[in-house]
Amino acid sequence: MTKADIINEITEQTGLQRKEVSVVVEAFMETVKHSMLEKKENVYLRGFGSFIIKHRASKTARDIGKDMTITIAAHDIPAFKPAKIFVDEMKGEQS
Repeated sequence: MTKADIINEITEQTGLQRKEVSVVVEAFMETVKHSMLEKKENVYLRGFGSFIIKHRASKTARDIGKDMTITIAAHDIPAFKPAKIFVDEMKGEQS
């Protein structure tokens, strides 16, 4: 499912104009990105899941093509952790 598909689905379910739904979806995504990138805050959506920041420690790796050892710097990456109720629904279980 793409962002356009999500916008179309919400438009059909709510009866709102496609342009209004598009603005809301874009604003939601920007808010999540801003919270994670600039504020370094996780985003929790009860019953759906959490957008969390995971820290990766620095490590050494091998560049096989050049036959040398390189160091990968420590960095943060975004991740999504689904809520337990969401996982249970995917499994077909009711809680």
